[in-house]
Amino acid sequence: MKNLRNNVQLIGNLGQDVELKEFDSGKKRASFTIATHDYYTDKNGEKQESTEWHNIVAWGKLADWMSDSLSKGDYALIQGKITYRKYEDKDGITRYITEIVASEFISLNKK
Repeated sequence: MKNLRNNVQLIGNLGQDVELKEFDSGKKRASFTIATHDYYTDKNGEKQESTEWHNIVAWGKLADWMSDSLSKGDYALIQGKITYRKYEDKDGITRYITEIVASEFISLNKK
């Protein structure tokens, strides 16, 4: 049950190519966004679509695999944990970021 405490699973389309960054330490980070869609009927009985964008981050070998396997528009399942962080920008304004730190992924593209 320990793994269920902070577990996120998203299925959607990549909004951009995977950006792979290698740090001076040799550690690698992949980052990209994924769009998930939800459908509902509004009070007038009309079907509506809601799109949410999620920031995805992966580290190490997983970052390499994602960079090699995924690109903009691909349909994928991402599993990981949700994280929150903050930083101060160049103007001294505190910015908040919500990210999904990926632990696994599956490309769902039809071949």
